[in-house]
Amino acid sequence: MDYTDSKIIIIGYVISNLVALLMLWYSWKRPVTARALFFLLFVWAGFTNAVTSLNTPHVYLEYADFTFLPFYKSIILGFFSRNITAIVIGIAICQLMIGLSMVLKGKIFKIGCIGGILFLIGITPLGVGSGAPATIIWAIGLYFLYRKGAKNYWWSGFRKKQPSGID
Repeated sequence: MDYTDSKIIIIGYVISNLVALLMLWYSWKRPVTARALFFLLFVWAGFTNAVTSLNTPHVYLEYADFTFLPFYKSIILGFFSRNITAIVIGIAICQLMIGLSMVLKGKIFKIGCIGGILFLIGITPLGVGSGAPATIIWAIGLYFLYRKGAKNYWWSGFRKKQPSGID
């Protein structure tokens, strides 16, 4: 990795953590907006991972350099290295499902929040490669959304309120 790569990684790291803090604030104060942002985050990640795993799967091996857990490094350089595309496509499908759950309501929404929290905690040991601590901040944001629940579909939050007595 040369200086330019390091600079790009640092810029991406700072941006991801600033975005995570913003999304945490939205999760606390404006959950409808936060749901839209988490939808975009997980759908973008799922799409990006699917395309990358099909076109340049070897780039995922670089995460072994970022992890601070020897256990993760041995998985990345072992089993994962022999099955990159299949594993990452599975991850991408899960990311897309988590994203979709953000626009839905009830139990599906809550299951999506739990899945997102578990996923984000699971990738935290990838260190700067996952943007950590952004992953923990996002997980906390999803926890806030989980606690608030979703009795309505995401887009219901954008409807104009009707005056009392008019339906």
